[in-house]
Amino acid sequence: MSNNDQSAGSAESQPRSEAWKTALTVLQSAKPPSVPEGAEAMTVIVEFPPGDPGTPPHRHSGPAFGYMLEGEMLFELEGEPERVIKAGETFWEPGGDVIHYQDGNNRTDSRSRFLVTMMCAPGQPMLTLVDDEELARRRHLRAPRPGT
Repeated sequence: MSNNDQSAGSAESQPRSEAWKTALTVLQSAKPPSVPEGAEAMTVIVEFPPGDPGTPPHRHSGPAFGYMLEGEMLFELEGEPERVIKAGETFWEPGGDVIHYQDGNNRTDSRSRFLVTMMCAPGQPMLTLVDDEELARRRHLRAPRPGT
């Protein structure tokens, strides 16, 4: 028997750790719309330089779940007031027909980085920009913004 064989042992002979019982911390829980058969998932890191306004108004074809890694994001979904998401906090959006207005860096002195797992409806792009005409038609669905 080689040294590797002696040290490997079987799973049953290894002492079991109890760490798994407290290793999980739930950061967010959401009830997204159903995911259609054939959907794809993509996990990405998005990084914006200081003060960058982020992605222009857009929508995702499916739900997106995110975690702020560094900095702060100014986040706004259609029908919800804008809010600041800080490092260590989570966010999610249902996707579909909901416009995502803002995801820009809320800080002018540091970058922002966030991780997002997005579900993409079959045959649809992951992200679609919203044009000015549609923004004007849906203006009534946007929550009041500070200072307006």
